[in-house]
This record gives sequence, structure tokens and C-alpha cells, in this order.
Amino acid sequence: MRSVSEDLTARARIREAAIRAFARDGFDAASMRAIAKDAGVSAALIVHHFGDKNALRAACDDYVVAAFIDDRHELIEAPTADRIRAALHDVERYGPYIDYLGRMLGDSSPAADRLFDEIIRVTRDVLDEQRDAGLLVEMSDPEMTTLLVAMIGLAPVVMRAQIGRVLGQDQLSPAGMMRSTLPTLELLTHGIYSSTAFLDGARQALASDSTPAANAASAPAATPGDPTEGGAS
Repeated sequence: MRSVSEDLTARARIREAAIRAFARDGFDAASMRAIAKDAGVSAALIVHHFGDKNALRAACDDYVVAAFIDDRHELIEAPTADRIRAALHDVERYGPYIDYLGRMLGDSSPAADRLFDEIIRVTRDVLDEQRDAGLLVEMSDPEMTTLLVAMIGLAPVVMRAQIGRVLGQDQLSPAGMMRSTLPTLELLTHGIYSSTAFLDGARQALASDSTPAANAASAPAATPGDPTEGGAS
């Protein structure tokens, strides 16, 4: 993950203040004046660096997404215990970014759609690299699998309070992440069913449902006197 201890220039201080404000208050409620005060700059300087509020949010979106993917190649190429352990203990440092994602993804705006699309793109790229590295099994619908994997990752972000209430702890805390890591990897690696009965049944059902439609589309049009229409043979 990207270090949050970078040299905080005025532009970086504005961005960090905006991330905190958007996560805490939501995009509409957060004011440029409050962000400027928190960053220790003037509102005019925000306009100078970012333009308007929408452009500031776009910069925050890009930065937050990048913060969680910068080191993804190391885990893909060598998912060692040390690297996984380090990623787990980094979660606490990235609390404001996690809160930002949860708040921004839930606001039903074009910016939220853009942020979600970027997360899907990144997930797709990661899975493509893992596939090229021989780490993935064959998938019937890779794009749908990409969406499902992204949803697994986003659920504890968007539904943080609800999941925490059920578990009795914040899943995104270091302790919560340690608790969820093995079950998540077990699910992705082995699944949960000990038999292929459900999968085989679904494949058969989907195949039989698609056959009549396919046959109807390929069948020739009936003509008068055709026995299939009740005419004479």
C-alpha cells in the first residue's frame, strides 16, 4: 500500500483534508471552506490546485483507489506470509480511506459510478495477472467472477457497521481482518460444498432452459400443410 507519511505539500494536505471531510460528512455536506480550514490553506488555493469541488473529489477517488493497489504485484507474484501479515496490519493506518470508500460508493452519484468502475477495472486487471501466472482455475464467466470478487471485497467497506454488529467487532480492524482472512481464502480457494451436485444441477438446468429457445430460433418457419401445424401428411 502507498505510504500515507509522504511529504504533505499544500496539494497533498488539501487532498487528505478532503478525504476526511467527504468520509465524515458526505460529498454534498462537506464544504470547501471547512476543507481549507482543516488543511491550513485558503479556499482560493483549493481552486488553484484542483479547480472545483467535483475535480477535488475525482482526485480523491483516484488517490484512494491507488492507495490500495500500488503493491498488488508483490502479493500476486509472491503471496508470502510476511507480505500478507504486513497488509493486514496496514489496515488501521488506512482507516480514513476505508471510510471514504464506504461513504462515496453509497451516494448514487456519477462520481460513485466512476469510482466503482475503477475498482472493477483494477480487480479485473489483478485477476488477469493471476490467470497469466497460473494461479486461477478456468471460469465459465470471468467478467461475472470479477464482479463477485469485487463485491466480496467491498461488502465490509459499504456495510461496515452491519457486519461489525453481527461479528461483535469491526471486520476492518486488525483483529477483524485476521479473523476473516482464512475463511475468505478458504472460500476463494476451495469453495464451501463438498460435492459438485449443486453445480452439476445448475449446469443441467441452465442448459435445458436454453435449448428450447435455441431450437425455436433455428427451426424453419412453418408452411401451410406442415404436419407440425396439424396439416395433412
